[in-house]
Amino acid sequence: MAGAALGPPGPPVKVLAAQLRRAERGAGGTWELRRAEAGRAPLALRAVWMQGTVLEVQRGTEGGTARLQDSSGAFTVLGVEQVPQGRPCLSAGKYVMVMGVVRSCSPEPILRAIKMTDLSENPIHKNMWNLEVEDLHRVIP
Repeated sequence: MAGAALGPPGPPVKVLAAQLRRAERGAGGTWELRRAEAGRAPLALRAVWMQGTVLEVQRGTEGGTARLQDSSGAFTVLGVEQVPQGRPCLSAGKYVMVMGVVRSCSPEPILRAIKMTDLSENPIHKNMWNLEVEDLHRVIP
């Protein structure tokens, strides 16, 4: 995509489900996160960092799947039984962080999990998430 940020995609980028839903497939297995409303070129990414509340878990299929919800919408995570988790976090109502490789963005984001962590014990994680994402996207060129 012309005007996209140059260089290989870096570490997982913090995003909300709504931002990822607007992404388009880019070159070399990347996704182009649209940022025109912020006056910036698209951001190429492969992996993302998302946080949300577990809505449901289905064990077995594709290494287990989980449906999560952040403040902007729902997303699905594949392979949740096959990644490091620390404390068990695969139950409805838990607030978790997931890092994953983007598989699809539309109609709803789907990730393949790399790592999951339970953040439920400290409500600050959930309360600050939107601000963290907003702040990051303000400083990424």
